[in-house]
Amino acid sequence: MAKNKDNPTPWDFLDAYRGKDFQGEWPTIVEMFDISCKRYPDNKCFECFSPSHQVFTYSEARDSVMAAALLIASCGAKKGDRVAVMGKNSPEWAIAYLGALYAGCVIVPLDNSLHPEEAENLLSFAGVDILFADKDKLEALKNAGIGHCYSLEPGERYILDEAFEAEPAAATEKAQCDDVAAILFTSGTTGNPKGVRLTHKNIVSDCYLTQGYMNVYPTDVFYAILPIHHAYTMLAVFIEAISCGAALVFGKSLATSRMLKELKEGHVTMLMAVPLVYNKFMDSMMKGIREKGAVAYALIRFLMKVSGFIKKTTGMNPGKRMFGSILEKASLKDVRICISGGGPLPAETFRRFNQMGIDFVQGYGLTETSPIINLNPIYAYEEASVGKILPQTEEKIVDPDENGNGLIYVRGPMVMKDYYKNPEATAEILSEDGWLNTGDVGHLDENGYLILTGRAKSVIVTEGGKNIFPEEIEDMFQLESEIEQILITSYKADEKTGAEGVKAIIYPSPDYVKSVNGDSEAVRRRMDEIVSSVNKQLNPYKRITKVQIINEPMEMTGTKKIKRFAAAAKYA
Repeated sequence: MAKNKDNPTPWDFLDAYRGKDFQGEWPTIVEMFDISCKRYPDNKCFECFSPSHQVFTYSEARDSVMAAALLIASCGAKKGDRVAVMGKNSPEWAIAYLGALYAGCVIVPLDNSLHPEEAENLLSFAGVDILFADKDKLEALKNAGIGHCYSLEPGERYILDEAFEAEPAAATEKAQCDDVAAILFTSGTTGNPKGVRLTHKNIVSDCYLTQGYMNVYPTDVFYAILPIHHAYTMLAVFIEAISCGAALVFGKSLATSRMLKELKEGHVTMLMAVPLVYNKFMDSMMKGIREKGAVAYALIRFLMKVSGFIKKTTGMNPGKRMFGSILEKASLKDVRICISGGGPLPAETFRRFNQMGIDFVQGYGLTETSPIINLNPIYAYEEASVGKILPQTEEKIVDPDENGNGLIYVRGPMVMKDYYKNPEATAEILSEDGWLNTGDVGHLDENGYLILTGRAKSVIVTEGGKNIFPEEIEDMFQLESEIEQILITSYKADEKTGAEGVKAIIYPSPDYVKSVNGDSEAVRRRMDEIVSSVNKQLNPYKRITKVQIINEPMEMTGTKKIKRFAAAAKYA
């Protein structure tokens, strides 16, 4: 790996272990964890508070990982065999994940919320014969034909036969850096499932290259609040934590009261979440400030702008001291860095967190890229952008329109190997020379920061040939507390010409509906007022011309994104 003495990188320390603990440019996930265990054996590794308080040091975690690996080896597993893990966030989930890799196997993390028939479909498709899952899932999947099933219940340990006292390497072949480490399934799991095959190199390189834009330390505490099977949480929380000897606190619920408790008790310093979570945090903080009265609110907002200006222009960060009591009440005082991913974030939310003294950035990526490819450097962030391309990675915009928006292509060490058993789908998005078509649309500004516009497949084309990206419009509603969910889609505005119009499907906030005693007319008037206000900010061709109010939430993914096409079809 090329070295620059004047520009050290966060992964330079690996040089001391190269040739002894691993070969080549990057270690495998197994070798990376071993290095962290050598460097920080007594550091806290895994912690959870529910249903009981558990703590593992790196040394203790490795012992449990080895036990899991030996158990997997005792089942006759060979290098490359698939082992699935399906459960709520927990130390046991992480131990089973690492145990499979130590045994030379490929890990298949599954969404714990999948219906049994969906899970069975994926388990069969991936050829899984060893499954670690929560007890309720094991019961639901008892007829799935899995040869070896083990519980992930907290506190349980893997009981081994005395015949398996050797290191798993004695029973299985060690994986190499270019070998597949994980198969991650994307959405659309019932028809033709797409299993993204990520190598050890894909995941480990993405982990360290991300650190080129932010510093992580062995004293940090990461918080796994989103489902850990998802590529975002798996990499940005789980893998990042164990790469540097940091601690990882496992959360099991997005219930605000529990999150606040765990953030405070765990002394969390690194928070990775989706826009929904951050918008709720900011809405709660701003509500508390408003309750102090109009004069106090105006003063605090002025001081926030001053703090943000100082931070943006000088790099100094006065916000933590200025707004410490507000952050303390929100259980965010210990938080050092917040990263938002998984969807567009309002620039105002981004701005306000930074004004309050928290290094807040957003990034971009997809499962096929392990997943991070763009990230805002904490020292040079742009509120409207998802950041700069990571080191050692290339990005280009293909077929841009008059505004510079085109398809985003990326090439780098984190780009997937392929789709499992699906060469046709692989060939559709991955070229022979390594360029991946992300399917997303955006443009690069003059400083090389990526501005996302939307998904190519969700674009609405007007009668005049103009492109409308629903995500752009939805983004403008994120800070409207009376709206719980909004989906922008098209409808046939003119049956004769087939011209499309823009429709908003809105699920009002239950709290707001309750505040007007369920008066549907009052709800309709308020939703129309909000839409009208947003329409005034839009170009005429983008304006919403139809509003549909629904009385039940739209189905969401594990990372709290609306299942766009299912919802659009349901409410067509």
